[in-house]
Amino acid sequence: MDWDKLKIFHTVAEASSFTKAATVLNLSQSAISRQIQSLEHELKIKLFERHARGLVLTDNGKYLFQTAHEVIAKLKDVEATFSDEKDKLKGKLTVTTVVSFGTTWLTPRIKEFMDLHPEIEIELIFDDRELDLSTRQADVAIRMRRPKQLNLIQKKFVNFNYHIYGSNEYLEKNSYPKILRDLDKHKFITYGKGAPSPVYNPDWVLKLGAKEGKKRKSVMKVNSVYGLLLAVQSGVGLAALPDYITHNIPNLTKVLPEESGKPTETHFVYPASLKSNARLMAFRNFIFSKVSEWKF
Repeated sequence: MDWDKLKIFHTVAEASSFTKAATVLNLSQSAISRQIQSLEHELKIKLFERHARGLVLTDNGKYLFQTAHEVIAKLKDVEATFSDEKDKLKGKLTVTTVVSFGTTWLTPRIKEFMDLHPEIEIELIFDDRELDLSTRQADVAIRMRRPKQLNLIQKKFVNFNYHIYGSNEYLEKNSYPKILRDLDKHKFITYGKGAPSPVYNPDWVLKLGAKEGKKRKSVMKVNSVYGLLLAVQSGVGLAALPDYITHNIPNLTKVLPEESGKPTETHFVYPASLKSNARLMAFRNFIFSKVSEWKF
């Protein structure tokens, strides 16, 4: 079996699309399609069902994908072991987390880490979907939920607290809530559909102070925490936001500050094969020192 074709198949299966796979592999869609057809002909099986919304693996395709996934993960572990021996505090480290935390809190602190370790090349990937660490789509992740994969090492990072915020302009126009019942008079923006919500129980603010069994309706939904912040800043209404994203934001007021949502427990996660990786350990020590300085 041709290994290059197998890697192309694995990428297509993960993306469920020739178009998305073409971007990842830097190949044309026609070239990828030919490779998949050739692999199907070689194995004498059908790997994908073609649908309007994308590609769906057949049963044989699922079996091959699982096998390819395990092989690629093992090879990545071998690469990591070899690189640990020669790279030490030099080389590439890929870090992933959700868009809101990555853009507003993590990015401003990365320069300090790079100044401390100038030979470590940092790549940041911000995505509200969870990247696969076992195939090394990233080396380390800061996640908003506890990982389920057994081969990942996880360490409690920090709890994110959520409060209700509104722009000063909106509150001056629509009044500042003084008691929970006052929330019924206001417009709310909430987290919408799409990627898994990085917020625990994103609709808690719609039920806060409402009659039992009822909740308010939102006037707008955004499937991005950073998008929620921008909508609040523009005066659309009130929203529950993590405190880290509102820090030092002008013209923003915390409403009913004694009321808060359930904290989101975050985790620092990486593959067991990287437990002795010098680059990762340096980043872990740095990021935990930074988070200990911060009042979350």
